[in-house]
Amino acid sequence: MNRNLNETPKPLFKEVRELILRKCAPAKEKQIRVIFEKQPFGELERLVTQKLLDVVKRVAKDELESETWLHSVARLSGRSYEALRVSILEFMDADAFNVSVENCESFLDPLIESWDIDLATFGMEIVLNRRLIPDYAKKFEFVEREAAQTEEEPGLKEFLRHQSVSGDATEEEIEF
Repeated sequence: MNRNLNETPKPLFKEVRELILRKCAPAKEKQIRVIFEKQPFGELERLVTQKLLDVVKRVAKDELESETWLHSVARLSGRSYEALRVSILEFMDADAFNVSVENCESFLDPLIESWDIDLATFGMEIVLNRRLIPDYAKKFEFVEREAAQTEEEPGLKEFLRHQSVSGDATEEEIEF
């Protein structure tokens, strides 16, 4: 999809935003709503929406061949099995910029129980519907970490000890 980088993104449909806010942890819903309303479709709203979509799309992709799972989702979303099968392909192509109200009603609403975000670290926890998804909790974190110190592999140490094998390796080659 081509987008003009200078173009301001269009806000989410009111119904999509309301569904996302309804699924927010009750203790944070008011604070998140203020941020969303202050910056319509700003960075936080796009981040949350895209993460929710990513998780649900991954689940849908994994379960696509399970008729039992699709029937359960159809029943929970108030759609027919056939209608859900048709809309799942459209949903798989959706992103935060083009998610539809139907996508949300068919997939996000029945599959997501709740979500929470730590506004200091942007760590996000998404709880999925336990009746539909066995691995129901997902956590995403954006955390600064120290660079890992690389250790020589035991196999490399062994190689370097035997002159008959590593004899003409230069310091530069060994460092590499």
